[in-house]
Amino acid sequence: MPDPEHVRTLLILGGTGDLSGRLLLPGLARVVGQGRAPGITVIGSGSRDWTREQWQDRMRSSFDSAYEAADSAGREQLRETVDRSRYLRLDLSSGTEVNERIRELPGPLAVYLALPPALTAQTVDRLRDLPPGTRLVLEKPFGSDRDSAVALNQALSRLVPEADVFRVDHFLGMTTVMDILGLRFTNRLLEPAWNNLHIEKVEVVFDEQLGLEGRAKYYDNAGALKDMIQSHLLHVMAFMAIGVPATLGERDLRDLVAATLRAATIDPATGSRRARYTAGAVDGEELQAYADSPGVDPSRGTETLAEVVVHISNDRWAGVPFILRSGKAMDRTRKEVLVTFRPVSHLPAGFTGVTDLPSRLRISFGPAEIELELNVNGPENVFRLERTGLTGPTHMSHLTPYGEVIESVLDGDPLLSVRADIAEECWRIVDPVVRAWAADEVPLEEYRAGTQGPPGWDTSRADL
Repeated sequence: MPDPEHVRTLLILGGTGDLSGRLLLPGLARVVGQGRAPGITVIGSGSRDWTREQWQDRMRSSFDSAYEAADSAGREQLRETVDRSRYLRLDLSSGTEVNERIRELPGPLAVYLALPPALTAQTVDRLRDLPPGTRLVLEKPFGSDRDSAVALNQALSRLVPEADVFRVDHFLGMTTVMDILGLRFTNRLLEPAWNNLHIEKVEVVFDEQLGLEGRAKYYDNAGALKDMIQSHLLHVMAFMAIGVPATLGERDLRDLVAATLRAATIDPATGSRRARYTAGAVDGEELQAYADSPGVDPSRGTETLAEVVVHISNDRWAGVPFILRSGKAMDRTRKEVLVTFRPVSHLPAGFTGVTDLPSRLRISFGPAEIELELNVNGPENVFRLERTGLTGPTHMSHLTPYGEVIESVLDGDPLLSVRADIAEECWRIVDPVVRAWAADEVPLEEYRAGTQGPPGWDTSRADL
């Protein structure tokens, strides 16, 4: 159950960074503008020698969009939140200074580590004797492999209880991801067919047209596998695969997610592929090759397109491949889950047309909609089958994904947080792939920017 004590003070370590200005503060602004964070004091911190006025200017800029959308009461809340906010210049290398400053802040307190992964781990190691009830918020990735994730979780457990650790996966704040639960568990049409007797394969795809976008410092050390599949898509896959929970409480849901991931494995040799984009054009705009981009070390062999086949060894899913794919610089954006059902047991002789196309359920994250693809009789010949789609919208939240996550932190509800064992399981699943790729046991293929990936990949087909 959520903690009844709402956070009064939000301290953002790394408040002057890009993440804070681009995602965190705008997400918080939506929460504040809807009156869902009354009286909160936001304290930004960083190594820069900023004044309080400079920090408040950053907040105003980040709050602009929410201010325009808010009513008069919401605008007043936004103005008051900016006026209460202040800035702390902190040297994170000095554990003594950081701990002293944290202990001076009024609680209940949330400390948001909007920091690069290595600095996050170092900062956690330096924290000591936090005030009771302090909530620690961490950005992904949680470690760089399973061993480092275990070490980070052990360090966190010495500071606060697991219930007060919030590992941010903003995909869990996407209402379209949570819509999976309603779609699956409230429709008699789907749940009886949600198993290996009726489903042939499940694909979770997050392809985007964007290239590197100036993120070389982070991305070249991560790549598509760690940045997207390990951090996000495995969790989406788990929501597609879990059994029916007793309740929507965080314990019931997260226990089932953990059990599903424990049953999941990838064979790197037969179930993983990687590729990197070369120069090309995306929507008419020329894009240089990834290897030639500023800040990229080509010798690292960082992939910009990753695909893995996950097998879940349990009674419900044995034999069903879960294909997870994410890529950059594609010819089109494709953010969706695609469920392909098995063919009918018997097709009566006499049907013609699209007799070889199975039924498919498409859950799209952008735009937010669902589509059930079916075969129906055509208009000219009653026994000639044609393809049709039953399409409907899913509902978007008034909050951004980061806003949803931040609100759960302020409320003390861990449902949208990644639990320690789940974070470790995600690394366990992909670690063999990381090692195989580092040893060049899987070739690094190429695709031209503005295409849908290597043409030999089934998931690169234009008809998907």
